[in-house]
Amino acid sequence: MARQTENESTVKPLTDAALHGITRALASVGRAFICLDPEFRILHASRLLDRFLGADVSQELLGRRIEELFGNELFGEEGTLRQVLENGQMREGWRATLNVAGHQARPVSITTAPMVSDNSEICDPQVRYLILLRPAEEECACTNALSSCSDVVACSPAMQRIFRMVEALQASEASVLITGESGTGKEVVARAIHHNSTRSKGPFVALNCAALPAELLESELFGHVRGAFTGAIRDRVGRFELANEGTLFLDEIGDLPAPLQVKLLRVLQERQFERVGENKTRTSKARIIAATNMDLKEALHRGRFREDLYYRLCVMPIEVPPLRERREDIAPLITTILQRFTRQQGLVKRISPQAMRVLLDYHWPGNVRELANVVEYAVVVAKGETILPDDLPHELLEHPGRAQARRAKAAHHPPTPPAIGRPQEIGTMTTDDLKAILDAHQWRRAEVAITLGVSRSTLWRKMREAGLSHPGRVEKDGAPA
Repeated sequence: MARQTENESTVKPLTDAALHGITRALASVGRAFICLDPEFRILHASRLLDRFLGADVSQELLGRRIEELFGNELFGEEGTLRQVLENGQMREGWRATLNVAGHQARPVSITTAPMVSDNSEICDPQVRYLILLRPAEEECACTNALSSCSDVVACSPAMQRIFRMVEALQASEASVLITGESGTGKEVVARAIHHNSTRSKGPFVALNCAALPAELLESELFGHVRGAFTGAIRDRVGRFELANEGTLFLDEIGDLPAPLQVKLLRVLQERQFERVGENKTRTSKARIIAATNMDLKEALHRGRFREDLYYRLCVMPIEVPPLRERREDIAPLITTILQRFTRQQGLVKRISPQAMRVLLDYHWPGNVRELANVVEYAVVVAKGETILPDDLPHELLEHPGRAQARRAKAAHHPPTPPAIGRPQEIGTMTTDDLKAILDAHQWRRAEVAITLGVSRSTLWRKMREAGLSHPGRVEKDGAPA
């Protein structure tokens, strides 16, 4: 009988000693853990949190609600992670910010799981949910204050060099010229420079120099006075004045008309300009960051861009490499973009390993912008929580070499539209017209999008509205693939 009592005494709820043992074991691999009761209150917090945030934090957290640490978006009553836990599911590798009053906020990666009950009574029966966490910088060595506060997500050595350049520019007022292919994130880098500079409290004002005709572009840059031209019914402040204490970002600077190149050069040299229709000289203190996907040196040789303006703009050159040359950035970008889209729509989605492999193997001619479009497409198309290869655009599933060759051919020899002619606006097309164009291109949506001058996402939405799907490929619920 005594032996039985002794055996029974060993079957107890999880003791402090056992908790400390688990804490030490997980701490050895850089993990902290938190135990929650059914009401999502903290029953135990491992001592590794003291190392993350400060002495005795793990004890301060006992009895507090988990949403106080990670926010209502994740753990409030309608929070994403709370709902999946209540449904008995786990989630791995979610980015979050650990906030404890009186301590510096800490970005972390968290894994959540419901506690599995085996009726052994070894664990405290009050423990219902577990949270494992680690510092986010351990997940990706490049994650730092710069990348997190400036929305720049990258792990590649090439982007790390750009991060270091941005850091070096913190106290500089020098003009910056950012080059790179379309969609690589040149404006994101420009915003990072602004937010990490002494001008961060001032405005960031952006203008696309290719979006407006010359006469309107001059007014946008410098402003105008009433009566300066037809339609000028009141005085208007230009972008240089709006960005006076901040940063003016001039995108597609290679498309700036020659007369405006002269005026921009004057502002850079003398910090002076006049509004359109006015003789009064004004002063601008705006810091200039320009960007282009054009080879400006080639434009110099052809006489399309002023040499003196080029060297005024290119004091600090930064080249953003295309996504295909920094493939290690693809996975963290997909994770970040997916989280942004799913949170906006209140969804829970994850990428399957097979779909991730397709995305990693693709060459991304449209760079980060195309990647974002593909992720958004997959979020909309996927019927379950897991995004599968079949949820991706069809062209990504083809052989990369064939897809690349076809795109190169399409770029040099645009496909001929069907006999019905190309409609001016896809929104006005009939279902029969759209089907005729799709048939003419064997339902290759990339070619059809090029022919119509729209994005693949826009084409897909039009197909969905028209109830058109690929004859040989249908979604689970009949939606077009």
